[in-house]
Amino acid sequence: MKYSNRELLLKNKLNQHYKKFDFSQISPDPLEFPYRFKNPLDIEISAFISATFAYGNITQIITSLEKIHKVMGKSPHSFVMNFSKKDEAKFEGIVHRFYSSEDIVSLFKVLKIVYQNYGSLKFLFLLYYFEEEKNLKESISFFSCHMLDIASKICEVTPGVKFMFPSPHNNSPCKRVNLFLRWMVRKDALDFGLWNEIIPSKLIIPVDTHIARICTVLKLTKRKNISWLMVEEITENLKKYDPVDPIKYDFALCHIGMRNLKF
Repeated sequence: MKYSNRELLLKNKLNQHYKKFDFSQISPDPLEFPYRFKNPLDIEISAFISATFAYGNITQIITSLEKIHKVMGKSPHSFVMNFSKKDEAKFEGIVHRFYSSEDIVSLFKVLKIVYQNYGSLKFLFLLYYFEEEKNLKESISFFSCHMLDIASKICEVTPGVKFMFPSPHNNSPCKRVNLFLRWMVRKDALDFGLWNEIIPSKLIIPVDTHIARICTVLKLTKRKNISWLMVEEITENLKKYDPVDPIKYDFALCHIGMRNLKF
């Protein structure tokens, strides 16, 4: 591909920051939590919980995740599989922005059903993964719909529970789902690559205010509002610089924004 001078400069800077923001730069980030575990199922559950709570102030995110991981103990998978009425009280007083203690309990009830019926989140998600799709838009939509359907049968679907399972068809950027998928699908010094059935080029960048701001400055998006349309636009523009693995730049871009660093 032929690059303009501006594009060549941006490509070089993106790759420079990608190399710089390696595992030594992981903190503070919710990705720290799944690294506490070795078993793939423990990692998957910890990662899903960590991504689901990845909104708001980073200090608040880390505090909430510390509390939840303390409740889950040494094996999130065992905790989910054996989740019972007596475990519900352990979340009393734990809240996170839009999530009440009851919402958190509902999440674990949903996860228990998923792991009992499908064995893992991966096997459920793969039911809706089609290689011919341009990206994971439809897969995410079906996955979230399935999770909400489970929730509707066992608990009250509150605004907090709905927020846990967003859909691209509502023009949601689906930041937390895309973050979880980045961790599970990509494989490098930071991301786990446990879901190798999905190719990284299908991923969509997880967009929050930090990513949106820096991508606007870098002219990777012309859109003003954070939405699914914005995340697709940013992802397509990043494919100019790495068509095989465009989302590899996410961690660096996010932390440059979070830490108020110069790009």
